[in-house]
Amino acid sequence: MSEKKQPTDQIQAEIVLESRPQERAEAIGLKADLVMALRFFSRLPTGSSPHVQPELGRIATALPFASALIGLLPALLLTGAVLVGLPEYFAASLAVGAMVLVSGAMADDALADAADGLFGGHTVERRLEIMKDSRHGTYGVAALGLFILLRVTALGAMAIVSPLAAAAVWLAAGIVARSASLWLAVALPSARSGGASARVGRLGVGSFSVGAVFALILMFILGGPATSLLGLATAVLAAILVVLGWTALCRKMVGGQTGDLIGALGTLIEIALLAALLPFV
Repeated sequence: MSEKKQPTDQIQAEIVLESRPQERAEAIGLKADLVMALRFFSRLPTGSSPHVQPELGRIATALPFASALIGLLPALLLTGAVLVGLPEYFAASLAVGAMVLVSGAMADDALADAADGLFGGHTVERRLEIMKDSRHGTYGVAALGLFILLRVTALGAMAIVSPLAAAAVWLAAGIVARSASLWLAVALPSARSGGASARVGRLGVGSFSVGAVFALILMFILGGPATSLLGLATAVLAAILVVLGWTALCRKMVGGQTGDLIGALGTLIEIALLAALLPFV
């Protein structure tokens, strides 16, 4: 019996050994993580590679580079529109519209859902129920309108001074905002078991820190020539305060985090960064 069993065991071992390297090659690597981040946060084309289950730990490390690609076209549109003679605020409106298309309006929708849920419900269960509803209420519409208005006016005001500086600052702000918003997935557990944030897994401090360092480096490379070290330091401090305040609010209101709350935090950080950097451009 042992002679018959040995070949079967060998065949099974060979199958396992042959399959593992292939699985790892498909699943691991900066390029694969970058594709995963782009598919999760944007509508940009990413090729025909198979779709895999998103993992927040992998997304976090590649997200700064994905954010740079996501923001590149809107930033170029902002600069180009001003340089060809369009009014700065009109160019800013076009650029913000392009960002909505490129990102699939994910952050915008998250902000509206979070505003409706957090301020429209009186219990944790009701707040989570409202956030899950695809329809937007008064709080959501007001928050979305205010966010777009602040985005356009900040970019337009910067573009009057320098369209290149406005584009660089906006690109840097978007990179830091997306990466910093993931802190919510580090600090708080998922508020619901079946949500998007629960499916992509809990984010570890290590993966978040790697992504955050990359984001800060890119921020200094892009934003440094357009502003000043004092401006960048002020912006980082403003982002930290927004993250801490939003984390405390989410803990109090729903006892955890959701994909909408993470996305909403990204929009708040972006506005805080633009507001902090505006006087230094």
